[in-house]
Amino acid sequence: MSGTRRVTLRIQGKVQGVFFRESARTEAVRLGLTGWVRNRPDGSVEAVAEGEPAALEAFIGWCNRGPTQARVAGVERTDGEATGEFSHFIVERTS
Repeated sequence: MSGTRRVTLRIQGKVQGVFFRESARTEAVRLGLTGWVRNRPDGSVEAVAEGEPAALEAFIGWCNRGPTQARVAGVERTDGEATGEFSHFIVERTS
């Protein structure tokens, strides 16, 4: 697990009802990341991802754009140590 990192993201804007979560899952899997993504009751999307730093940066870049119909207004980011608790990247139910 050495070299892997963890990032928690809160994506705001028009990010619900535009296939953001499934698109984010597809992108995370493509990048070899593990973790989850879910809608928040406040209209934002939250994601926790673990993996190699370069892959995380690519995922964060994607989250700043999102899928075609999304309109991302901002992404809050919190970095941390990877825990290794995830085996896949999944869409979770709304928190």
